[in-house]
Amino acid sequence: MDIAVDAWRDRRLPLWPLALVVPALPFAGLALSGAGAWGWWLTPLVVFGLIPLVDLLIGDDRQNPPEEAVPALQRSPYYRWITYLYLPAQYAALVMTCRAWADGVGPVAGAGLVLTAGIVNGVAINTAHELGHKRERVERRLSRIALAPTGYGHFYVEHNRGHHVRVATPQDPASARLGESFWRFWPRTVVGSARSAWRLESARFRIRGRSPWTWRNDVLTAWAMTVVLFAALTAALGWSVLPFLVLQAVVGFSVLEAVNYLEHYGLLRQPTGTGRPEKVDPRHSWNSDRLVTNVFLFQLQRHSDHHANPLRRYQVLRTFDVSPQLPAGYATMLVLALIPPLWHRVMDPRVLAHYGGDARLANRGP
Repeated sequence: MDIAVDAWRDRRLPLWPLALVVPALPFAGLALSGAGAWGWWLTPLVVFGLIPLVDLLIGDDRQNPPEEAVPALQRSPYYRWITYLYLPAQYAALVMTCRAWADGVGPVAGAGLVLTAGIVNGVAINTAHELGHKRERVERRLSRIALAPTGYGHFYVEHNRGHHVRVATPQDPASARLGESFWRFWPRTVVGSARSAWRLESARFRIRGRSPWTWRNDVLTAWAMTVVLFAALTAALGWSVLPFLVLQAVVGFSVLEAVNYLEHYGLLRQPTGTGRPEKVDPRHSWNSDRLVTNVFLFQLQRHSDHHANPLRRYQVLRTFDVSPQLPAGYATMLVLALIPPLWHRVMDPRVLAHYGGDARLANRGP
C-alpha cells in the first residue's frame, strides 16, 4: 500500500475488543432468561443471525498494514491482552451456564443453553489457535487452557504439527474434499485428527527411545486438563452437569470442524516432480475480507497468510488477490455448510472456477 508508515493507523484499533462480546453474550442471555426460555437462545441468534447480517451490510475491508509497521504491531501488548482476556470470560461463562443447567431448565432453554456454552467454547478454540502458534511459553499454555472445555486439547498438537504440514492434501483429515458434505467430513476429521495427534506425539517420544505414556505427552496432559475441569464442575454442581458438559463440548468442537471444513474445501497442493506436494501458498486457503467476522475471529478469515506465515499475529495478517474468496464471512458460511445442497450449489462452482474448470486439480480424496 502507498501509505507512509508514520501516517498509517490501524483503523480497526477500537474494534478488536469486540471479540470479547461472544463470551459476554451468555450473561446477557442470563438476564433475558427471566422473561422466558428463549433468553438462552440469544448467543446463537447473535452469532449466526445478527453478525452475518451486520457483516453483509458493512462489507469488506482489504486494508493491509505496511511491512515497515509490522514489527511494532507485533510487539504491541494491546492486541495480546485482548486474546488473553477471552479466557477468563470464557470460563466465567462456562461456570455460569453450568450453574443454570444444574438449577433446572426445560427442553427449549436447555437446548439454547447447550448451544450457548458450545458456541463460546468453540470460538475459544480460535483464540487457542491464535495463542498456540506463538513462541512465548505463556501463550502456548493459555492455548491449552482455552481448549480444555471442549476436550479438544489434542488440537494443539495436530493443528501445529499435522494440519500445517499436510494442509490441502488428501492425507489431511482437516482439509475437506470437493463433493464431501460436512456431515461426512465431521466423523473423518474428528477421529482422524485425534489419531494423528496421538501418532505425532508418540513418534516424538519413540524417536528418543521413550514411551509416550508419560505426563510430558501433550495429548495426555491436554485430555487430563479436561477430565480435571469436568470433575471439578461436577463435584461443585452435581452429576447433572456432566451431560451438559459433554453436549456443549460436542457443539464446541463441531464449530471448529465446521470452520475447518470451509477453510480448505476442495483445494489441493499439486504434486511436484518428487511426488511431494508443492509449498503452501495463498492459493490453498479460502479467504474472506468481511470486516465484522474478521474482528470477532482475530482475522482467522485471512487464512492464506496464516498458513504461509504461522507466527504472524492476527493484527498483521494480510489479504492476497490470488487467494480464493468466500462469498460471505465465516458465520454465514458455517450455517451454509450445515445444509449440503446449498453448500455444494454455492461452493462447488467456485472450486472448479479456481482450477479453470478442471476438477482433476481439486482435492477429491482417494
